[in-house]
Amino acid sequence: MDRAAPLSGIPRRLRLATAIGALLVLLGTYLVSTTNRADAAPGRAGADFGANAIRVAEFPADCTYSHRLPDDPIVFPGLPGASHMHSFFGSTVTNAKTTLPDLVNSPTTCNPRVDVSSYWVPTLYRDNVAVEPAIATFYYLGEGVRADVVANTQPFPQGLRLVAGNAKATGPNDSIARWSCLHAGHVPPSKDFVNCPSGTMLESYLDFPQCWNGRDLDSPDHKSHLAYPVNQACPSTHPVHVPKLRQVLRYPVTGDPSRFRLASGPGYTMHGDFFNAWPVAELARRVQDCIRPVIKCGHDGRPI
Repeated sequence: MDRAAPLSGIPRRLRLATAIGALLVLLGTYLVSTTNRADAAPGRAGADFGANAIRVAEFPADCTYSHRLPDDPIVFPGLPGASHMHSFFGSTVTNAKTTLPDLVNSPTTCNPRVDVSSYWVPTLYRDNVAVEPAIATFYYLGEGVRADVVANTQPFPQGLRLVAGNAKATGPNDSIARWSCLHAGHVPPSKDFVNCPSGTMLESYLDFPQCWNGRDLDSPDHKSHLAYPVNQACPSTHPVHVPKLRQVLRYPVTGDPSRFRLASGPGYTMHGDFFNAWPVAELARRVQDCIRPVIKCGHDGRPI
């Protein structure tokens, strides 16, 4: 009897272990449910996709080359031929006299088709022959600032005009341009043209400022109504955080960088112009569903 006594307690221990296991399962189910609800809180996209969403605050617009003109409706409005040569993307009607109503009602080369904004850059030449990007992507991002700043991102106001980069740069230190090679990470990036190996492409990256003064659609220098973040926040002079616009151009050229030039000069003079004509409600939706909740969206503004 004494030797059999320990065996009599086994069923009780099994029942206790089973009960504890059941409690742990219930607790795990509750925690997963709570996490999913937290993911869903920021916006509809989060509500739809929860933990499956890719946590990158982004939506893109791919805009193929439209046309070339020596015009700039931001820097030289109403003055055809006053600028160096520009390559235009997005709206197909942009010229020196373009206004917001012209863009709002224009065809576009962009995917998505709702983006009728105009983007333009100095034309690239190889051996004095114009070369256009094979791929031009304009990313709208929430990065480079604190999470609470991203969560309060506001859409660009319609009609905003903005220039990034320095067309008059006299050297790399005056530039924010970045040049690199697609699929050739061993080639160090530079503020001037780089020597890309055969089978790659020459890439240009340019980040626009993301802090707006909340008042002006333009400024005398076409830059100072926006500013770059300081210490991961917007400065008090420019308190409204808008998406960071990143311009990425991929040119089908490689080899000796001495064969390249921009219409504005050396590679470090790369700059970009943006004239916002997104439909107000559509841009607001993408900021609400993609940028604020930190969710990677596709061209349709829906989570990938």
